[in-house]
Amino acid sequence: MIRLPEFVDEHVFEWACDEVSRKKKIDTTKARFLKIKEGLCVQCLHIGAYDDEPRTLKLIDDYIHTNGLQSDINETRRHHEIYLCDPRKTEVSKLKTVLRIPVKRES
Repeated sequence: MIRLPEFVDEHVFEWACDEVSRKKKIDTTKARFLKIKEGLCVQCLHIGAYDDEPRTLKLIDDYIHTNGLQSDINETRRHHEIYLCDPRKTEVSKLKTVLRIPVKRES
C-alpha cells in the first residue's frame, strides 16, 4: 500500500492512473483506491532493507505484549506495510516503511 494525501479522492486517483497509463505506458488496472478504518493499531517506522523488517516487527511484538495488547490479525484486519520511498530511487539503507499491526486490548 501507498498512503495517499488527504486531498486525493477517487476522482483524483482515477485521473492519476489515466495519466500514468497514457504518459508512462504503465498498466494501472490493478491499482485500487481504498479507504480503510483500521481501529486500534501499533505501528513503527522501519528504516532500511525490507529483509530486515523482522527486527522491527519483533520490537512491535514486544511493545504489544508489554502494554496489555494482543495482535488482532484476522480475515478483516491485516498487517500493513506502507511504503514511503520509491525502492528504484532510494538507497536500500534509507528505505522507509511504516509497519502496522492491528491490535486489541487483552481480555
